[in-house]
Amino acid sequence: MLFDIDFDVSVDNVTPVDLSLEQQEQIKQFIYAEARLLDERQWDQWLALWTEDGMYWVPHSFDQQGPYDHISLFWENKMLRELRMKRLENARNWSQQPPTRSSRLISNVTITGTDDQGYLVVHATFQVLEWRKAEQRLLGGSYIYKLKAHQDSWQLYLKQVNLVNREDVHSSLEIHL
Repeated sequence: MLFDIDFDVSVDNVTPVDLSLEQQEQIKQFIYAEARLLDERQWDQWLALWTEDGMYWVPHSFDQQGPYDHISLFWENKMLRELRMKRLENARNWSQQPPTRSSRLISNVTITGTDDQGYLVVHATFQVLEWRKAEQRLLGGSYIYKLKAHQDSWQLYLKQVNLVNREDVHSSLEIHL
């Protein structure tokens, strides 16, 4: 999947959808719950939110159209997400002594429609306050989600994190944003 150059991250051709207020609220609650799982370090529950072929992407360049034309800060499939979670919990991981703590603020959740594959495209803005070794760091930007309907909820097919300062030099980004 990492080298599957057919994975579609684009959101250019989105067909508007008409969702009830109840459906819109359900989508927002899904996104808020995803953020809470990350803040509470509930890795297994967070990993369960993803489709088998889902991808986590953090572009490095502002004009980056995909993960194949430029280096990315993150381009992670299921295996790499699981590996990161195991590394975060490993007692011998010196970069997590003490463990990184975080608090996310999600806002401006906007459902723009469905893409050519039928995934629901949702945009949101975020701020992540991260604390590690008595230092705080504030990261912010926007999310683009592609969600797949699953039973009576949703699954993450794509989570794109667009940092405001993505082209900056970053110290260790240990946690998922």
